[in-house]
Amino acid sequence: MNKVVSLACGIIFGIGLVISEMINPEKVLGFLNIFRDWDPSLAFVMIGALIISTPVFHLFKKNDKPLFSSSFSIPTNKEIDKKLIIGSTLFGAGWGLIGLCPGPAITSLALLNISSIIFVLSMFTGFYIASKLN
Repeated sequence: MNKVVSLACGIIFGIGLVISEMINPEKVLGFLNIFRDWDPSLAFVMIGALIISTPVFHLFKKNDKPLFSSSFSIPTNKEIDKKLIIGSTLFGAGWGLIGLCPGPAITSLALLNISSIIFVLSMFTGFYIASKLN
């Protein structure tokens, strides 16, 4: 059941990314460029997501365990270390330069856009290299 629910959530998430145009790098870059022709529409997407997810999160966080898992997976590391700073800087730079982050990039593969394909291949190459450095 866990895999079916995960698949359904992934499909719903992907549909939301397509409808909101978050898989369109030009749309994302228009949102990130606050100094020229700023497009605030993605802020409304994010606010809409928070309006839905925040109350649901608070409803379920009081449970002993999630509905389809044996326990909650909550990070215990609260330290701001070198790895976190470097990783978040690379993520932010990539998002700001290319206009894609991992979820929308994977979803955009359905469009067979060569830029998205190169981005995802590069992303997974980076994941592989990072796993070997640890």
